[in-house]
Amino acid sequence: MSYILSLDQGTSSSKAIIFDENFVQIAVQQEEFQQIYPEQGWVEHNPADLVLSMMNCIDRVLEQAKLSFRDITSIGITNQRETIVAWDSNTGKSLCNAIVWQDRRTTERCKELMKYKDVIHEKTGLFPDPYFSATKMEWMLKNCYEVERAAEKGTLRFGTVDSWLIWNLTKEKVFVTDYSNASRTMLFNINEKKWDKDLLELFGIDELFLPDVVDSSKLIASSIYGPVISGIAGDQQASLFGQTAFNRGDSKCTYGTGSFLLMNTGDKPYFSENRLLTTIGWKIDKEIVYALEGSIFNTGALITWLKDGLNLINNASETEKLAREAGDNGGVYFSGALTGLGAPYWDPSARGLFVGMTRGTKKNHLVRAVLESIAYSTKDLIDLFVEDTKIDLKKLLVDGGVTKNNFLMDFQANLLGVSVDRSLIKETTALGAAMLAGLAVGVWTKKDLEGRRLSEIEFKPNGKDLSGSFEKWKEATKRSLDWKM
Repeated sequence: MSYILSLDQGTSSSKAIIFDENFVQIAVQQEEFQQIYPEQGWVEHNPADLVLSMMNCIDRVLEQAKLSFRDITSIGITNQRETIVAWDSNTGKSLCNAIVWQDRRTTERCKELMKYKDVIHEKTGLFPDPYFSATKMEWMLKNCYEVERAAEKGTLRFGTVDSWLIWNLTKEKVFVTDYSNASRTMLFNINEKKWDKDLLELFGIDELFLPDVVDSSKLIASSIYGPVISGIAGDQQASLFGQTAFNRGDSKCTYGTGSFLLMNTGDKPYFSENRLLTTIGWKIDKEIVYALEGSIFNTGALITWLKDGLNLINNASETEKLAREAGDNGGVYFSGALTGLGAPYWDPSARGLFVGMTRGTKKNHLVRAVLESIAYSTKDLIDLFVEDTKIDLKKLLVDGGVTKNNFLMDFQANLLGVSVDRSLIKETTALGAAMLAGLAVGVWTKKDLEGRRLSEIEFKPNGKDLSGSFEKWKEATKRSLDWKM
């Protein structure tokens, strides 16, 4: 029996999962780490926390599975994307806190970059936004003394979290990333498949500071534990792969801290006319798959906010019961722009908004409005996917912690008018990384993986017309734009 160790380094926790060759999850360990908020709109992680929490999970998951490293065939890595770590190649120590993908400190810089938006989009498939990595690196170079000094010495290394983990988990201190992660930096030319010299010059970043770009499934290097690292993908691309969305038009949505909707668009980049993102799904040998992507910055984060920020609920599971008890939303609509809006609005100044409240509005209505907003945001993106690609959505494959909410999944199916298919394997992101790792060492072939996805339940639409409610939500969202000056 072959066992694959999948390392899933997320926004709020590190997770290690062992899968066997039949995709059975043998063991899982998870450890949360500190979220750092130095100023309003800033989000940071201590890079040492990312590594140490992952190492702790690795030790515990082997113990839980009653396996040794000799039993592990290979290691796959998947990670929160766009988050940037800076470290010194001589010392191996980080030079400042990592700037997380949610961070909005470079909002003003991104407004300045809008004059280059067409060029940036044509080269990278992205739009100027604090979400992406380039302005984070630029900010570090201008505002962190240790980063500036390392750049002068030529020892500076910038990496997304996959690069940072691989550097720390390989004996040779290998400095690489894969195509899926590179395509999220706003520095990588997805047409020419290399770091773009014009963009490097625009942001003042030397290519020396950036990792080599390798295939998503490839023998990379031996880990400090022994087994080879042989799979890398950003979390959303790993989820697309784990959902076996191998055919053009296959679409998935991961409902996690945020929501990420991806559609496989085949072997050529498809540039949206509706401000959706074009990204690299994965590259394996001669095969390259592109995807169209829409990002919703706050999904699970909204439910956490209901609990920790507003104290409306004690735990996430309460939201389903409260929403069903409400019967309807009581005329209340919610724009979830707590940290700005991604596609198709790309407005970092948008802010959250409840509208339609009366003296009769109750807690249930507010909770239901928040859940409905998650489904409306997804519908908003899918309509644009269909408009751009002319490919009708036949089914939406879903995963992520928020999909446990059956009310939300029912509402989503009714709103879309197609089945919403929840995966039996919840950890599809980690599974995708494991699949990529196993492919590289011959545990599976691509053909072995086709048709292996297991469905837990399909939520089917009931035919109810929700178009009027959707239009009201869109109006609420428009009113939340350009709020924070």
